[in-house]
Amino acid sequence: MNGPLRVVVADDSVLLREGLVRLLEESGCEVVAQAGDAEDLLRKVRAHRPQVAIIDVRMPPDNSDDGLRAALKIRAEQPETGVLVLSQYIEEHYAIELIGDAAEGVGYLLKERVTDVAALLDAVRRIAGGGSVIDPQVVSQLLRRHRHVDPLEELTDRERGVLELMAEGRSNHAIATRLVISERAVEKHVTSIFGKLGLPPAGDDHRRVLAVLTFLHA
Repeated sequence: MNGPLRVVVADDSVLLREGLVRLLEESGCEVVAQAGDAEDLLRKVRAHRPQVAIIDVRMPPDNSDDGLRAALKIRAEQPETGVLVLSQYIEEHYAIELIGDAAEGVGYLLKERVTDVAALLDAVRRIAGGGSVIDPQVVSQLLRRHRHVDPLEELTDRERGVLELMAEGRSNHAIATRLVISERAVEKHVTSIFGKLGLPPAGDDHRRVLAVLTFLHA
């Protein structure tokens, strides 16, 4: 990626917004604009066309899901701009609505993750590169809820663990490190997951997205 990663930050909390901007800039990102409400966010994203927009779910003018609505509009208008939505609480339906029919270049994290600078920056960079990042707590809650529901019931416990980490947006190497198994073993599990979920042969990146969508919509 040539040059610094260009980011827009949107949050009605000035304190959190300024903190995010400082973290990003100290890590080499270029914050091209800030916004305190959804309408201003849309104007600035359209004007600056950043690589990633970091957006609070709840923002003015209505302080309900205005940030999420803006994120969906950005994805529709500027699919080349990744969106990372931050939420105070686990709200599964927001994560599922954000993912929609494609998981590329999107992320949904709890605000508590912001304190983990390395994790936040990793998420921003992965989203800028077209990856997806779903908060581990959201993934775990979804997995528990759908543990005995088709089409996931055929997966082994190990395959469920691999799929959970895939849903967080992790690579095979990262999954191998987390589960303390070989990368080759992860590849075999991923192939088995594709087969059991009935995913047709295609590029692995595309099938990973389909696997995550199957998991989220199960």
